[in-house]
Amino acid sequence: MSALPPYASPLQRTWFYTFRIICGLIFFFLIFPILVILPLSFNAQDFFTFTKEMLSFSPEGYSFKHYNDFFTNPDWQQALTNSFLIAPIATILATAFGTLAAIGLSQSHVPYKSAIMAVLISPMIVPLIISAAGMYFFYSRIGLQGTYFGVVLAHAALGTPFVIITVTATLVGFDRSLVRASASLGADPVTTFFKVQMPLIIPGVVSGALFAFITSFDEVVVVLFLGSAGQKTLPWQMFTGLREQISPTILAVASLMVAISIALLTVLELLRRRSERLRGLTPG
Repeated sequence: MSALPPYASPLQRTWFYTFRIICGLIFFFLIFPILVILPLSFNAQDFFTFTKEMLSFSPEGYSFKHYNDFFTNPDWQQALTNSFLIAPIATILATAFGTLAAIGLSQSHVPYKSAIMAVLISPMIVPLIISAAGMYFFYSRIGLQGTYFGVVLAHAALGTPFVIITVTATLVGFDRSLVRASASLGADPVTTFFKVQMPLIIPGVVSGALFAFITSFDEVVVVLFLGSAGQKTLPWQMFTGLREQISPTILAVASLMVAISIALLTVLELLRRRSERLRGLTPG
């Protein structure tokens, strides 16, 4: 319960409100930089600061010019196309591999499960620059450096741990007797998976897929190591815009990516609640 019981002591009441104030301050500290970017993306001037017209809320100080540049500039559109070409394929691969790995590791007879799990989720633990350097030396030897397929495989490797973790968490409340009942009725393992397991763990699978998509869509370090000019993604273009030309269009792109992230996080929260209802953790 979020409310204080009537018998709470003064110390408990003090901590109750202090804790919420601390959480509010942390939330403000994390969100405020994003809130600054949103109005700056409508700046009529090519500046990264608020102009006098913007501070006075004058219509002349606001414009959609940076958004228009994003949707009409061929460099930005090519980067956007590459991002939407690489991220979905990497997400499909990461979801397939991560789901199968999570189901396999959930079996009680699998030996060395902890060691295997540690290896599979290591891309989340190892610093990204180290992973990118290792992938560069490996892919350059097998001819995948500078190719779309190489970038897709690298992003799939980075997204797979998120799928494994979310699907494993969903499988915690899965009733194994359903699988045995399906087998006793003559269903093969593939039919059991698609007809019994998948409908119940689909919230975890979709949540992991969304995490994998966000990881691929926002990733820039691995692309800088493995990609070529032809695979320049949206984060890479933003990095180039900051380093070389200080393009204010970055503010518009950042605002759009914040909007996409908020939409995906909303979907994740809805899936989390649905998963809890399916597993009986919350009332329907």
